[in-house]
This record gives sequence, C-alpha cells and structure tokens, in this order.
Amino acid sequence: MSIFTLQSVKKDFGIKEILKDASFSLDATDKVGLIGTNGSGKSTLLKMIAGLEPIDGGQLLINSGVRIAYLPQQPDLDESRTVLEQVFADSGEQMNLIREYEELSYKLAHHSEDSQLMARLSTVMQRMEITGAWELETHAKIILTKLGIQDFDARIGNLSGGYRKRIALATALLSEPDVLLMDEPTNHLDAMSVEWLQSYLKTYRGAILLITHDRYFLDRVTNRIIEIDRGDLYNYTGNYSYFLEKKALAEESAASQERKHYGVLRRELEWLKRGPKARSTKQKARIDRIHQMQEREFKEAQGKVDISTLGRRIGKKVIELKAISKAYGERTLIKNFTYEFSPDERVGIIGENGTGKSTLMDIITERIQPDSGTVEIGSTIHIGYFDQHSDDLLEALNQNQRVIDYLKEVAEYIKTADGTLITASQMLERFLFPGNQQYAPIHKLSGGEKRRLFLLRVLMSAPNVLILDEPTNDLDVQTLSVLEDYLENFNGCVIVVSHDRYFLDRTVNKIFALEEGGTLRQYPGNYSVYLDYKEEEQVEAAKQHTTSQQKKEESAKSEKSERQSSNNGKRRRLSTWEKREFEELEGKIAQLEAEKAQAEDALFNAPPGKVTQVQELYQKLETLTQVIDSATERWMELAEME
Repeated sequence: MSIFTLQSVKKDFGIKEILKDASFSLDATDKVGLIGTNGSGKSTLLKMIAGLEPIDGGQLLINSGVRIAYLPQQPDLDESRTVLEQVFADSGEQMNLIREYEELSYKLAHHSEDSQLMARLSTVMQRMEITGAWELETHAKIILTKLGIQDFDARIGNLSGGYRKRIALATALLSEPDVLLMDEPTNHLDAMSVEWLQSYLKTYRGAILLITHDRYFLDRVTNRIIEIDRGDLYNYTGNYSYFLEKKALAEESAASQERKHYGVLRRELEWLKRGPKARSTKQKARIDRIHQMQEREFKEAQGKVDISTLGRRIGKKVIELKAISKAYGERTLIKNFTYEFSPDERVGIIGENGTGKSTLMDIITERIQPDSGTVEIGSTIHIGYFDQHSDDLLEALNQNQRVIDYLKEVAEYIKTADGTLITASQMLERFLFPGNQQYAPIHKLSGGEKRRLFLLRVLMSAPNVLILDEPTNDLDVQTLSVLEDYLENFNGCVIVVSHDRYFLDRTVNKIFALEEGGTLRQYPGNYSVYLDYKEEEQVEAAKQHTTSQQKKEESAKSEKSERQSSNNGKRRRLSTWEKREFEELEGKIAQLEAEKAQAEDALFNAPPGKVTQVQELYQKLETLTQVIDSATERWMELAEME
C-alpha cells in the first residue's frame, strides 16, 4: 500500500531545474536510498515531502493519518532542553511523567523521610506503568548510548554540531513514525554506531527514504534505489550493488541506441542529399521521419569528476612525530606517540567520536601545538588539508564571490598528469560545475557542492601530502568513487580520518586505531582486515576468560572434593547432627520462602504515605533473600554427602 505519491512534481531554482516531471510512490515496506550528484536536488526532495519546501508544479498526495519524521543534515534543536527532554519532546504525558519521576527521585535522595514526596512518587510510578513511560525511557537511553551519547542531562546548547545531529537522529527513531526521511544519518557517527544503526533500520517496521554516501550502508539497509539525474527520477528495485549493475547496463543500452540512431540518420541524410522529390506519400513520410530524427535529443552520459592533476616532487623525509602528547584538562587525547610517515604511505585513522582524531590532524598540520614532543615536516612537503569544517571556511568567505574567482585564487591554470595545460574553468567543468554555475555566487551552491568545490581547490594546489578529515561527509557517491580512483594513483602520502568503511577499504593499507587514554594501535591492511584482527583479539580474549573460569571452577571442585574425602579417599558420611540439620533445612527454607512472599505482598500493597513501613519491608526482603540463599547453599552441600 502506498503511503505517499508524487505526481509530475516540478522544482526550479532559476539557475538549475531540480525536478522536471518527477513521479514515484513509497510503500509501507520500502527502504529507499536516494542518490545523485551534489546539487541534484536530493535534500530538496526530502524537504518537499516533509512539507518544508513548496513544489512548483504537480502534486504530493499523502495518506491521512501518516506520521512523517524528517532528519535534516543540520537539525534545529531547542538549546535550553536537556538531551532527554529533546528526545521526549513529542511524547506528551509520557515525557511529563518521566521528568517528574526524575525530579522526585532527586528530591527523595536528599529528603528520604518526606511522606508527601513518597506518595507522589508512588502515583507517578503507577501512571508510568499504565502509559508505558518506563519502556520509553529505557528504549531512549539504549538508543542514545548506541549513538555515543552518555550524559542524558547535558544541555543541547553546550553540545557540538555532531552531538546535536545524533540527538536529532535518536529523536526521530524514538518517535517510530510511518515514514523516516533521513538526510545523511551516518554523518558524525563512528563505525560502531553506524553498524548499530544499520542493524536497527534493517528491522525497522516503517518505511524509510534516506540520503547517504555510505555505500555499505546503502547495500545493507535499502531494497530500492531512486536516482536523481538532471531533473529526472530513475527507479531501481534492489540495493546499491544491484543499482550499479543495472545502471551500467542501462548506460550501455542507451549508448548503443544512440549509436544506432545516428547511424540510421547518417544514411538517411545521404539519401536526402541526393535530392529525392517528395512526390509519393511514402517519400514524404520518409523525409518527415528524417526531420524528426534530427530533432531528437539524447541525454549525455553524466560527466565524471576528473582530478588527475600533476603532484609535486616528494622527498624522503615527509612528516616525523616524536613522542607527541596532547591533553585537555584531565583528558588525554594523544599519549607519547612516535611515527615517521613514508612518501607513499596510505594511513586510515579511526576511533570513537571525541578520542582526538581531528586533534592529531591539527598537530600534524601545525594548527595546534602538542603539549610535549615535536613535529618535523620535510622541506619539500606541501600539505593539502581537506577538513570536516571546510563548510565553516566557505561560510567565512564572501558569499557573493563567484565560484570561478574562488578557484582562481589558487591557480588560473593547472597542468594535468598527462602534461595538458587547462584553465580553472575547464577544471570546474571536469568537476561537474557547468558554465552557468561557475559564475554564480557561492551562496547559490548546496552544502555538498561547496564541499566538492573546496576539495577541488585543495587538489589544485598540487599537494604531495594529502590529509582528509572526514572527506565523505556530504559528498555524493559519484564524487567519492572518482576521489578513490584519484587517491589510488596519487603520487604522495595520504592520511585519512574517516568512519566510512567502504572508503577506507578502497584507499588505505594501514589503520591507526585511536583509543581512550591517547593510545594509538597500528594494524596492517584496510578496514576490513582491521575488523578481522579485532575479531581474532576478541576470540582470544574470550578463550583466555573461559580458561581462567575453568581453572577457578576446577580449583573450587578440588577444594570441595578434598573436604568431602576421607583419609583413604572415600566420601565422608554425614554425622548425626548434620543429618538433623539437613532434615530441618528443608522445612526452614519452605518457611522462609513463605515469609518472603508475604513481605513482597505487603510491600506491593503498602499505603503511599507509609515511608518508614516501606523501608522496613525493603530491609526485611533483603535479609530474607540472603538467609534463603545461605540456607539453600548449605542444604545442597549436605545433599551431596547424603
């Protein structure tokens, strides 16, 4: 059953036609990946479905009662709220109950004898049970923890953009809508959080329409791909791998049809040159058909990002880190790290958010100084630094500056790997910026197009050491694919900070894992090889734990056996008083269990105002439980000697 339908939808921003005649529907079981180059209109389409962007033509039909949750790239949250208040913002009575429960619990911790507080807490707890608020709070805390949020009482206004995005993601997931619209949900998530989100969405009961650059994520979550290509929508049933296969076949078929078309047209034009007279109906129809063939237009194949520029000479000494350390307050991010990068190094740096990956990049590029240790950079080294805050750099510029002028500040001409000299304008065309966009102001570009422009500027500076800090954020999969090809042939050292598993698998041959406490562990190979190493470490740790437990159990059994054995190795028999103890214990345990059951009933039915009585019942229950456990253990010990 369709949840919503787009019929002949149009959208035009003046310098670019986003959607020409877009039509598609979303079913209740669909998990759709929306792909296309940066600026093609992916985010705009999500905003139109969410009701945040008007459509210029056509119509959007949404079934009545359908609940839609929209996760933008830059969520707008209430900075005065705490983390829990934000994720429960739309939960109504449940949120109020949870908030009151937390407040009452805090007050009772300091005023345990206040009978009015205890009575109110009892009432709130009953309402939480009825409305399901207990389960909601537990579910929220699990989701937040999986997404790397530990402090549930932190104020939104004190958190970074990355944390805000994760909180907005948790809010969307917790609302459990009929349709989840998600714009780059994996941005700002570490690899473990991405793995968890991937598993969560695979079993999500509602429909999903998402934009992401993570190709592993697309492969494992989606069952349908919709591509936006120069205003047109193309639908593919299947995941991203299936899309790539069918896309290649479709392009090959289209190219074949175009070749056949022009082959036939060439022969027909040769016939027309011979000057046939349109005396018969058949000849007239043939001439009309030739004119129609001449007017037919074929969509050109999507241009590819060609960034094969000529790099600088690189010497033997690249970057040498000697015993560097960096801490902020009591938190150590990097501890006594020494490493010498080689000219053809391909290093991927991974770690949970906040462990210090970007700090390490800033130390290498000398943006910040280490607390101790030294950084030495070779005399021939020219670093190109593409960081995750490139949007901030672009925003700081004159937003009315033209795209081509921004690029010309680096170079008006550049020599490519094959020796060809090309202009900045030609380079922009290779980088999917057509002529009309080159002379547009920067503020007209989408977020992804700005990132692509900044990447081109970095590469045009002809670096021989390339540092990429989260390069996959907001770049489309087409650009990433060509960037990966470029890095494969790059003549220099590459250092990548990324959570994108596919990108790391394609581009690096060594992994540095940054752990809590500032330790950097090194692993040979790409990210998949690193996962194999980690799995082996976990298996080995589990074996050692099992062996340790077995030794403890064997030692305990040996001690027990020694106690039960007589001097000649036979089992010791129960003494007369032990037999009497054994017989009495059965009745005693039964009596204790009955007392415990009575205490539990009394506690459950205790009047709300009887604070002292409730505390006494709790204490009695704990004592009874301990006595029952001790008596049962003694009974089992005697039973073995019986």
